Amino acid sequence: MSALAPQTPAPNFTLPDAAGKLHSLNDYCGQWLLIYFYPKAMTPGCTVQACALRDGGAALATHQVKVLGVSPDKPALLNKFIEKEQLNFTLLSDADHKMADAYGAWQEKSMYGRTYMGMARMGVLIDPAGVVQHVWPKVTPANQLNDILVWFKSNRE
Repeated sequence: MSALAPQTPAPNFTLPDAAGKLHSLNDYCGQWLLIYFYPKAMTPGCTVQACALRDGGAALATHQVKVLGVSPDKPALLNKFIEKEQLNFTLLSDADHKMADAYGAWQEKSMYGRTYMGMARMGVLIDPAGVVQHVWPKVTPANQLNDILVWFKSNRE
């Protein structure tokens, strides 16, 4: 479950993008922001998720939503992912998972009987005032764009 709740201030962060440029929550003040957390760049599920958001860029733009993808990957891998998939949004490197911890995305996971800590696939929608409006604690890669658009249709129109 996410540590965030709607109508609470979004935790601040400062993370590097694929080129090493630092981004923080304050950089997006005055804009809608979708932060999506994903486990690993260039893996099948994460590629489906990123490409769906890439292809939905025009639909998100109608709601003036900026997108930030966050993973524990190093900037060099993020850069390869952006180039390979021609992504049209920013990816951030949360190598020490401090942002993921603050947002509730660094969670206990289980695979093949092994338990470990890792990045959950989740989404957080933040309004122009920096307030969390919605948390998707578990995201299906191919459906995330639709989930966001449905939220806007239900809550903003």
